[in-house]
Amino acid sequence: MKTTEISPHDINAAIMALPPVARHGDGSFDLTENRRLNAWLRDGGIRSFMYGGVANLFNQPLSTYGALLDLIEDMAQPDEWVIPSIGADFGKAWDQVAILRERDFPTAILLPFAPVNGNGVATGLRRLADRLGKPLMVFFKDPAYLCVTDAAALIRDGVLCMIEYGIAADDDGTHPYLAQLVDVLGSPERIIDGAGEKSIIATARYGVRNYTSGSGVIAPRLSTQLHAAIHVGEMMEAERIASLFAPFESLRARISPIPVLHDGVRLAGIADTGVMGPFFASLTGREADEVKALASSLLQHEQDVLPVS
Repeated sequence: MKTTEISPHDINAAIMALPPVARHGDGSFDLTENRRLNAWLRDGGIRSFMYGGVANLFNQPLSTYGALLDLIEDMAQPDEWVIPSIGADFGKAWDQVAILRERDFPTAILLPFAPVNGNGVATGLRRLADRLGKPLMVFFKDPAYLCVTDAAALIRDGVLCMIEYGIAADDDGTHPYLAQLVDVLGSPERIIDGAGEKSIIATARYGVRNYTSGSGVIAPRLSTQLHAAIHVGEMMEAERIASLFAPFESLRARISPIPVLHDGVRLAGIADTGVMGPFFASLTGREADEVKALASSLLQHEQDVLPVS
């Protein structure tokens, strides 16, 4: 597992996959299926793994947090970057940071949470980073969560090494918060898109060059090709590839992003992800049929780019 300090090169070098965590029926971790999923991603060119909302760490008990860290650390190869999440609330994050201090993970990402206000979030992030002794990452979807001035200051002061930007575009398709943040920072190199393939084309206009990817767990090679096209400025090709992810991403938005991806991985036959853990249940009936159809279609696009043996 990569343990060195996070650089802008690390942040932008490759997509950050958001794999689910495979669990047995009793909620315990399924090592075999987690390894199977990670091998699929690794074969698809993935070298950065972020375990957050898709892995249902919102609802991961603190009592099993150490076991989860053992799992994701043990699966990692020496050149792979593994990012655990903390929170979403401050109290849980505070206790998780105490556990992470005994580990070699180079950073962790704070999951989004409400109710908060921006000044309070900035102060809390400073306290958490100080307790960890390393810079953090943060993901948020609401501009009120963290104002531009505070966000930039946290980057400049080394409290944050990266911001995962998840704010939806305005009605006219623009991203004023992102534009202002890039302007204040002077560079987008420490900002990545948190909505993956469905929004990276829009945020790339502001200089963003990387993203976290849920659907890329099903189609890692395809998502890696999208990332490469953006990096060399081939935006027509990037738009073409992004359009292949659109049906599955639309289904995630309509039903629920976490269970659609978790079950999609299983229903497409990539790995048996099992149960999702507390406060989530597997999809059934028509919804499950829709997930299987669109996950399988996305997987077919992935197989279309596999090298001919």
